[in-house]
Amino acid sequence: MPEKMEEREQWGSRAGFIFASVGAAVGFGNIWRFPSLAYSFGGGAFFIPYLMALIFIGIPLVILEIALGQYYRTGDIGVFGGIHARMRGVGVASLVCGFSVVLYYIPLIAWTVRAFFESFKDFDKNYTDSNGKDAYAYFKDDIIGMSTLGVDNLPTRVVWENFGCLVFIYALIFLCVGFGVKNTGRIAYFTMGFPILLLFIFLIRVCVLEGAGDGIKAYIGEWDMSVLSKNGNVWSLAVSQIFFSLGVTFGIFTAYGSSCPKDAPVLANSFVISLANTAFSFISGFVVFAALGHLAFKSDLPVSAVADAGPGLVFGTYPVVLADLDGGQHWVRLFFIFLFLLGIDSGFGLFEGVLIVLNDTVLGEKYSKMQLAGALCGVGILCGLLFVTDAGFIFLDVVDYYVNFILILVGFFEVFGAGWIFGIEEQIEKIGKIPVFLYMFTTFGSLTFASIFWFGLNDNQVWAGFVALIVSYIAGMIGVYISCTRAAAEKNMELNDVFYTLSMEYVIVLKDRLSTNIGPLPTVWAFSVKHMMPSILLICFINLCASKQEGGRSVFAHYGNYVAVPYQIIGIAIVILTMFVFVVGVTFPNVYHMLVRSEISDYVNELNQGKISDGEKVEVDAEIATQPALNPENKKSLDVE
Repeated sequence: MPEKMEEREQWGSRAGFIFASVGAAVGFGNIWRFPSLAYSFGGGAFFIPYLMALIFIGIPLVILEIALGQYYRTGDIGVFGGIHARMRGVGVASLVCGFSVVLYYIPLIAWTVRAFFESFKDFDKNYTDSNGKDAYAYFKDDIIGMSTLGVDNLPTRVVWENFGCLVFIYALIFLCVGFGVKNTGRIAYFTMGFPILLLFIFLIRVCVLEGAGDGIKAYIGEWDMSVLSKNGNVWSLAVSQIFFSLGVTFGIFTAYGSSCPKDAPVLANSFVISLANTAFSFISGFVVFAALGHLAFKSDLPVSAVADAGPGLVFGTYPVVLADLDGGQHWVRLFFIFLFLLGIDSGFGLFEGVLIVLNDTVLGEKYSKMQLAGALCGVGILCGLLFVTDAGFIFLDVVDYYVNFILILVGFFEVFGAGWIFGIEEQIEKIGKIPVFLYMFTTFGSLTFASIFWFGLNDNQVWAGFVALIVSYIAGMIGVYISCTRAAAEKNMELNDVFYTLSMEYVIVLKDRLSTNIGPLPTVWAFSVKHMMPSILLICFINLCASKQEGGRSVFAHYGNYVAVPYQIIGIAIVILTMFVFVVGVTFPNVYHMLVRSEISDYVNELNQGKISDGEKVEVDAEIATQPALNPENKKSLDVE
């Protein structure tokens, strides 16, 4: 029996967990990125890939992350070490992913704070007597400081006012997060509750303006279905938007889930968080495009002439519309407060996800959570200097784009670990290596081969891709069938049992293991983790890598036509680093094992063997206890020494 883990801090209430989780999910991506994508990719037609990504990828992944965190009572490194020792690199990769977003997300909140204070000066010039594009130019040139950019848009100075706001935001995050999740949960009642109220106030106010209906029509009333086939990257962007919007793959939900009671309803909580986030995005689109419609009406222009994708919607168009109302300066300042609260909540979640992982490493034995939070803030401030230069917006734009690759990549690692690697030693012992690895190679190799035709050729050959998929998959499965037949004969098993072991048994074992504490999980969820989500995410990653910009040039390594040094290099380096830390974990599992505190590692191992729950002996359901991955008598540990 390992040394008992110290009691893990828990949320003050389920409502506190829900509010904090929704707050971590809802952020700037909901208020500008989602409406921009909808407008850019066929209006209402974008809802098709978006909702499919939500149903088939987003919600199941939220369930997986909360369930694993709640069961293993630790952050991502410990959680995925519980799946398999060679999967600890998934946790380190999520750490890279989460901290990469922290570095540019906090400066974005800092710009919002600066915009709020600057709104008390020259308000009429910058907003009342301006149009959306001019107001956005003011935000970029004066607030961010881009008017002094050098040759090739290279930075020339630090904008010290923004640096001061950056330090202020990190100080707030330190004070709110450093004292634990109970404090975060209490604060979330306001930082999430008040923005929800403000969202409906803005919705009612702008929807009654003249021309609002034209903007709403551009948002959901026009369905350009051709976009879904002509712009193939819309499917990958829909998935990355779901990931970014929900906050999965950042370590947030495993961290937050680890502080839930072990019997908290994971399914219900996951659906509430996911649907609340989606509803916020959907309603935000009405708010933004109703404002665009009114601005178009005033300017006697079509909506397309005044629409500005991305941050131009919220830092240009929307403030100008609000400034036109009675008491406009107060509406604009209230809007900046609204953006600040949305941002700070997500900042809490991103920061907490990284902090809990660090606290569960050997660093947590030497330093208190407050000390780790302070050190993490210090590193964030130093690295954040890039984003408070006059080129800060370009650094943000580049890193934000390349994070799309990381999100999908880490998501693939997570479901691949849960669906394909969990219990793999027992699987090999039961039916042999050849069927296991041949089935894995057939599944993912055929998809990769088909993707060459779908995305890798100058003229995407859809039908050729499907032919390649079918032919390669059938050829591979013939080999799988032959190897399974031999395994059945050698192991004295029924052929159907061999196929079941290969295709579903161990993901069902994982489902049943989690269900012993968190409540029943549906079999369809386990099927999705094994057979749907990894395949979809692999295709989306290849699709995103192969996407091209105007002129046929690859977007990867050439995004936005920014110069290679420093912009493209930074983005590419983040993607390579994510792959590298995962590969290191797979190849040298003991490297990351050294990071995990001994009592957490021992706790996870004994929990895997069905011996303990929360550090104490428990009665385990007899049927579940006989399953190989849980059987305490099993000679092979899931951990690799």
